[in-house]
Amino acid sequence: MANTPVLNLTRKKLRTPRAAAVAGILFALLYGTSLILLRLSVPADPTVSGSTWMENNGEIVTLALNLIPYSGIAFLWFIGVIRDRVGDSEDRLFGTVFLGSGLLFLALIFVAGALAGGLLSSFSVDPDKTMEYGTYTYSRAVIYQVLNIYGIRMAGVFMISLGTIWFRTGLMHRGWAFLTYATALVLLVSVDLSLWVSLVFPVWVFTVSVYFLIQNLRNHPEAEASQT
Repeated sequence: MANTPVLNLTRKKLRTPRAAAVAGILFALLYGTSLILLRLSVPADPTVSGSTWMENNGEIVTLALNLIPYSGIAFLWFIGVIRDRVGDSEDRLFGTVFLGSGLLFLALIFVAGALAGGLLSSFSVDPDKTMEYGTYTYSRAVIYQVLNIYGIRMAGVFMISLGTIWFRTGLMHRGWAFLTYATALVLLVSVDLSLWVSLVFPVWVFTVSVYFLIQNLRNHPEAEASQT
């Protein structure tokens, strides 16, 4: 009976990195796929006629938008599990910035997805009025601002705060913190050069999650051996 708390703590430590890895991989795959489909289906130049791509690629864009809520759920789980892993060693300042930037990133991509879905719905109901009254031009400008200006910046802040938490607590090797800083800098200053830069964020989450999963698989046999 005396060893029960120790066993429960060990199992919790084993489950937490694995849960973070699974959630992070799901987010990276879903959100990355959504971004790729959108980049391939929607022309980067806002002056290109919207009626062309909405008629030809409307179903693909709808599929991409439908992936966003599920990727958001996985990302929310990723945030929660990361905070649980940090535990009592979490710095309040950077922990607040980490949580706040993550939630803001989620809110912004949800808003951008809802606006894009509304634009497609308006076009399907009355395509002529959607194009003539400036609805298309305004919606595209707002979606671009929300997703690529504000959302991507929040993703960069999320990475910087998490990298700082890793650096201060020692929960991850310092090399991961420096890599995170460099990747975040790319997001903060380079997204205006190419919209494909936004893929850096899901790639980073995927890489970190795979690392968590590998570490968990390595530690699992050792923990089982110590229990026996």
